[in-house]
Amino acid sequence: MDYAQIRHDLHRIAEPSGMECQTSAYIRQVLQTLHPTAIHTIADAHHLVAEYDFGHGPVVLVRSDFDAVRVRETMDLPYRSLQDGVSHKCGHDGHATILLGLAERLCGNPLPAGKVLLFFQGSEETGEGAAQLLASGFMRDYKPDRVFALHNIPGIPLGVVTCRAGSFTCSVISCDIELHGKTAHAAEPLNGISPYPAAIAITDKLLSLCQYDMQRNDYRIATLIEFRVGEPAYGVAAGDAVLRFTVRAKDDSLLQATKAFVEQVAQQEASRYRLQHHVSWKEYFAASNNDPDTVNLLRQVCETIHYPYVNKEVPFSWGEDFGLLTQQYPGVLFGLGSGEQQPPLHHPDFDFPDQIIPLGINIFYQLLSATIQKTSFQ
Repeated sequence: MDYAQIRHDLHRIAEPSGMECQTSAYIRQVLQTLHPTAIHTIADAHHLVAEYDFGHGPVVLVRSDFDAVRVRETMDLPYRSLQDGVSHKCGHDGHATILLGLAERLCGNPLPAGKVLLFFQGSEETGEGAAQLLASGFMRDYKPDRVFALHNIPGIPLGVVTCRAGSFTCSVISCDIELHGKTAHAAEPLNGISPYPAAIAITDKLLSLCQYDMQRNDYRIATLIEFRVGEPAYGVAAGDAVLRFTVRAKDDSLLQATKAFVEQVAQQEASRYRLQHHVSWKEYFAASNNDPDTVNLLRQVCETIHYPYVNKEVPFSWGEDFGLLTQQYPGVLFGLGSGEQQPPLHHPDFDFPDQIIPLGINIFYQLLSATIQKTSFQ
């Protein structure tokens, strides 16, 4: 299998979250040549699960994402994205190629026992994909014993594996706070009810929550995304406002407490200034909490195959919806270095390095083999 060609094909047909029709069809076409026991679909989504059944033994799920981000492709690549304003600047094209390579390895080198579920997932960037899998009931039927996933990590040397027990990525959620007062003629603003004082008070209180030291357990960041009061109508005194934030914390319990605080502040300030208000929450990413035993298994595998392994002292500040799966099943999300000179994720100049595709395939295959062996001795 020409991994680079597959990755470039996926890069060329980049599609945003929830719209991955071509990508899903391409992956299915490749999978059909690799003879899985079955290819499952998830209702009302573009996800695919390739099942390889090797007989009685542990059930293991390995996930890759395949949605792109809404970032314009500015690099002059021969395989540049065909869709304007959408490109694979998070490396999900590479992640999906790694999982297709793992399917090829399983096809040619079957495991002695167990069942492997290769979950090709869309809608990771919006935090919806893992939730859709869980809501479908598929996992209740298969009950995986372990779950695995990786993410490429710019800024880390090419091919270096990094991981940690406990929280590997932060809990993240976004919110819209709508404030509704009363408009008035611009010449008579006192006849209206302005949302501006409440908007300022809410913003100040939420930004005061920020504690930027990741070494501390109360690490938490509220980021103002948009602050909008009124409309561009010069004869009208503003009567409505919208505030948008992302909130992230080191663990899920602190995030949930922060959500409650946001709701309380919005209600109090809206009441103080005689406003109606509404808070809506979206794009939730649970913290990816890595199981210590599975992290140890990953470390042992890396030592056995002589891949460099670095323990990460603190979680990454970004969110990853694989956390919903590690809330339910023991598993691990680990990082695979994509180069110290690689631009950051979601940057227009990011491009997944093809060199690490075989490394990711081998790590996953060795993890599967070690899981089978570990279970057989218990």
